[in-house]
Amino acid sequence: MSEVNTGPSLGGWTRFVTARPRFSLLVALVITALAVFAGSGVADRMGSGGWADPDAESTYATQALEREFPASQPNLLLLVDSGGRSVDDPAVAAEAKRLTDRLAAEPGITGVGSYWGTGAAALRAEDGGEALIAARIEGDETTAAKALDRIAPEFRGTHGPLEVSLGGPVAVQHEMQDIIQEDLLRAELIALPVTLVLLVMVFGSAIAALLPLGLGIVAILGTNAVLRGITELTDVSVFAQNLTTALGLGLAVDYALFIVRRFREELAEGAEVRDAVGITLRTAGRTVLFSALTVAVSLAAMMVFPQYFLRSFAYAGIAVVLLAAAAALILLPAALMLLGHRVNALDLRVLLRRRRKPGARDGSGTSGASAEPGAGWGRMAALVMRRAPVFALATAAGLVVLGLPFLGATFGTADYRQLPSSADSRVVQEEIRDGFPGSPGGGLEVFVEGAATPAEYADYRGRIAALPGALGVDGPVVSGEHGYFTVRAEGEAVGQEAQRLVRDIRAEPAAFDTSVTGTAAVLVDSKDAIADRLPWAVAIIVVVTLLLVFLLTGSVLIPVQAVVLNALSLTAMFGAVVWVFQDGNLSGLLGFTATGDIETSLPVLMFCVAFGLSMDYGVFLLSRIKEEYDRGGDHEQAVTFGLRRTGGLITAAAVILAVVMVGIGTSRVTNTKMLGLGIALAVLMDAMVVRSLLVPAVMKLTGRATWWAPGPLRRFHDRFGLSEGESKPAAEGDARDPARTEPSDRDRDTASV
Repeated sequence: MSEVNTGPSLGGWTRFVTARPRFSLLVALVITALAVFAGSGVADRMGSGGWADPDAESTYATQALEREFPASQPNLLLLVDSGGRSVDDPAVAAEAKRLTDRLAAEPGITGVGSYWGTGAAALRAEDGGEALIAARIEGDETTAAKALDRIAPEFRGTHGPLEVSLGGPVAVQHEMQDIIQEDLLRAELIALPVTLVLLVMVFGSAIAALLPLGLGIVAILGTNAVLRGITELTDVSVFAQNLTTALGLGLAVDYALFIVRRFREELAEGAEVRDAVGITLRTAGRTVLFSALTVAVSLAAMMVFPQYFLRSFAYAGIAVVLLAAAAALILLPAALMLLGHRVNALDLRVLLRRRRKPGARDGSGTSGASAEPGAGWGRMAALVMRRAPVFALATAAGLVVLGLPFLGATFGTADYRQLPSSADSRVVQEEIRDGFPGSPGGGLEVFVEGAATPAEYADYRGRIAALPGALGVDGPVVSGEHGYFTVRAEGEAVGQEAQRLVRDIRAEPAAFDTSVTGTAAVLVDSKDAIADRLPWAVAIIVVVTLLLVFLLTGSVLIPVQAVVLNALSLTAMFGAVVWVFQDGNLSGLLGFTATGDIETSLPVLMFCVAFGLSMDYGVFLLSRIKEEYDRGGDHEQAVTFGLRRTGGLITAAAVILAVVMVGIGTSRVTNTKMLGLGIALAVLMDAMVVRSLLVPAVMKLTGRATWWAPGPLRRFHDRFGLSEGESKPAAEGDARDPARTEPSDRDRDTASV
C-alpha cells in the first residue's frame, strides 16, 4: 500500500493508544472486572413487559382501576382442580375458601376474589371440575415477580382434595423471563465456541482469532454494567440482553476482523509494527468509527417510541456498539503493539499446507503459490459488472418477491402462546381459555368517571352489549363517582374481534367520561403509538445515514444507493417473518405455536437492528472502494478492488454474526426465536446477495456519476469528510498501478480473510 512507507509520523490518537500498551490492557482488565461486579444480577432487575404506551388511554384506565377497584384487574389466577369432584362439593369449597383467605392475607396482594366467594359464572369451568381464585399483586413487574417467587411454593401443588396451578399475566411474564435467561446462557454456550472455531478458520492464526472474542466479551460485560445502572432510573426489558450478546459478539468480530486484517496487510507490505498500527487506525479505524456511528443511530431511533420494550433495545444497543468500537480502537491496537508479527502465530493452516504437495493447484486451477487473496471476489465483481442490468434487475426483483408475504402481516401482542407448550403458566392459560366461559382475567374493562344515574348506567350497558363481538357485559361496579364495566369479547383476548370492539366502545357516546383498558385495548394503543412515531424513527435513520455516508464518500448518489439497497436487503427477513411465524410454516420444525399475527414491536426492532448491521457491512465495502477510487480514479477498478479486499471479510463477519443470532434463535420463546432467526437471515442476505451482486451492478450502471457532488458539498466534504485511505487522488499523480494490487507472498499468508 502506497502510504506504508510514508514514514513513522503518528497522529495524536495513535500515540495515545500505543504509548503504554501494557498499561492500557491492565486498565481494561480492571474495568472489565469491575463491570462483572457492577452488572451482576442485572437480569433480576429487568421486566418482561414494556409493550404498553405509558401515555395511552388504556394505561390511564389500568392505573385508575388498580387504584379504585383492585379486584377488577387480577394479574394472578389460581386454577383449582377439584380432583374429580364438583367445585360445589362442601369439602372442596371449604378448602378453597381457606386458600382464598390465606392469599388475601399475603403482603402485597389485593383484590382477592374467587368463585366460592362471588359465585361468578366466569370463574367456574363449564364442566364444574375447576374454578378460579383471582388476585392482584401490587407494584411494578419486578416487585410482582419477587412476590410471586415468595408465594408460589406456598400455593402451587396439592392442598387436601385440591390441586392448584398458577396462571395469569404475572405468572406468564415471570416464566417467560426465566426461560429467556436460561436460553440466553445456552445461546452463549453455543455461540462462543462456534465463533472461535470460525475465527480460527478465517484468520488461520489462533492468536488472531482470540482477539475478536476478547473484545466481544469486554463489550458484553460492559453493557451489562451500563444496563444495571439504567435499571436504577427506568424500566428495561429482559429481551435487551439477547441484543447485548448478539451485537457484542457480532460487532466486536466485525471491527476486529477489519482492523486485524488491515494490520496484517501493512505488516506484509513491510511496515514496522508501530507504523502498521498507525496506518491501520487512520484507515480501518476511521471506518470502524463511521460504522459504529451508523449502527448506533439506527438503534437510537427506537428512543422515539414510548414503549420501554423498544427503548430498552436502544439503551443496550447504543452501549454495546460504543463499547465494541472503543475496545476495537483502544484495546485492540494496544494488543497488536504487543503482539506485532506474533499476531500470525499458531497458524493452523500450516497443517493443510503440509498435506498439499508443492505446486499443487487449488480448485480454481491456480497454484497455491500464485493465487491472489480475494481473486474469486474480484472475478465475481467483473462478471456482475459485465452483466450489470441483468444482475441488478434479477436481484432486486428476487428480493421484492421474497418480501411480498409481509403485505399480509397482521400485528398482535405477546401472550402465553409465546411460551413452549410445556410451560406451566401456558398450560393453565389454555385450560382457562378452553374450559371457562368468556375470558376470565382477559376481558375488557370500561372505567367510568363522573356522577351518573342508574338509568344512564343501564342505557350505556345495553348499548355496549349490543356491539358486534361483545358476548356479555357485567357491572357496573360503582364506588362514589367511579365505576367500571367488564366486557367479554369473542375470540382470543387480543384477536381482531376484540380490537374492533375496543374501538367501537370508545366511539360509543356516554353521559360520563369513559376509558377502555384490557389486553386488546393495550394492543390497539400500542399499534397507534408505533404508527404515530414510526415516520420519525425512519426519518432519523435515513437522514443521519445519508449524512454519514456522504461524509465517508463525498458523493451525493452513494448515500441514496446505500439507503435503498439496505432497505431491499431487509425484504427477505420481513417476508420470512410473516411466512414462518405468522402463517405457521415450519412451526413444527422450529418448535413454536403460530398465533396468526406477529408482535407489533418486533418488526420495528428488527428493522432498526438489521438496517444498522447492513450499514455496518456497507461502510466496510464503500470505504475500500472510495480508497481505491481516490488513488487511481478508475471507477470499475475501484469497485473490483473493494469487493476483492472486503468480500471474504464481510461474508466471514456475516456468517459469524448469523451463528450468534441462530444461537439466540434457539430460544423457546417465540419472539426471541423470531428476532434471532430473522436477523440472521437479513445479515446473510445482505452480505451474500446485496454486497456481492446488487452493489457492484448498481455502481456499474451509475458509472463515474456515482462520485458526483455539487461544488458546495464537495468543498464541505473536503473540509469535514473522513475516509479510509490518505493518498492523494490520481489527478495529483498518485494513480495506482493495477499491477500493484498483486500481493506479496507474505501477504498471501497473512491476509487471506
